[in-house]
Amino acid sequence: MDRRTTPFSGRVAHVSLRGQVEAPLTAGEPALVLQPVVDLLASPDGARDRQLLLGAAVTVIDRDRGHAFVRAERDGYCGWVAAAAVGPGPEPTHWVASPGTHLYPEPRVQARERAGISLGSRLAVLAMGDTWAETPLGHVPASHLRALSQPAIDAVAVAESLLGTPYLWGGNSRQGIDCSGLVQLALHATGRDCPGDSDQQQALGRRLAADEALQRGDLIFWKGHVAMVVDDLRLIHANGHSMSVAYEGITAAIDRIARSGAAGTGGGPVLARQRP
Repeated sequence: MDRRTTPFSGRVAHVSLRGQVEAPLTAGEPALVLQPVVDLLASPDGARDRQLLLGAAVTVIDRDRGHAFVRAERDGYCGWVAAAAVGPGPEPTHWVASPGTHLYPEPRVQARERAGISLGSRLAVLAMGDTWAETPLGHVPASHLRALSQPAIDAVAVAESLLGTPYLWGGNSRQGIDCSGLVQLALHATGRDCPGDSDQQQALGRRLAADEALQRGDLIFWKGHVAMVVDDLRLIHANGHSMSVAYEGITAAIDRIARSGAAGTGGGPVLARQRP
């Protein structure tokens, strides 16, 4: 079983694994992410696998050493988060559709912000005005939000809104993002399902034939890396070469990553091209 998508902490398992593991079973507790960005760890205080954003729905399966073992309901990714980062909260009604925004204690641009939150975060709106939206956590510019029933149309445009965002291994937010995080954030914004890591994303949609022309939104995969096609000549990706979300020529990227594979530093030839 893939650790990343198996709801088993090593001590306690979700009831969906009945008959598959020898461990106490639980249905878990529904909860929401309560902080702007939360690291999803391989173990308590361990390495970061991915990140979860404010308002993300999770199921809490186990608790240990100040951490909670959770399953993210959007993509099924499992891991440990700080226990204080998850808990009960109001059901989200809107999502952050701008690259980022701020929570303010009052509806006034001069007010000192409480926190910055990323594209893709989810909030419960109590009252929506022309300029400000009131939430239990504070006020947000209304123009930065969309109802959950109003997804984005173009995943590439969503990715392009994050140009210049610094590269961060395992990152999923405007504060820092990696290649698969960018693809997931962009596809989630359009209402489509998408797993968290690039090897998992290779199963998305339809595999393209080697001679099939690429189109906007197609995905190109290498070992440990994924990029999104912008047009006939360019792709966009969060990458360790520029340490940012950046455009790159498709041919130039393929050649550069192939050379890095030959040098033994990861990359190598293109493994797959998918149309999600």
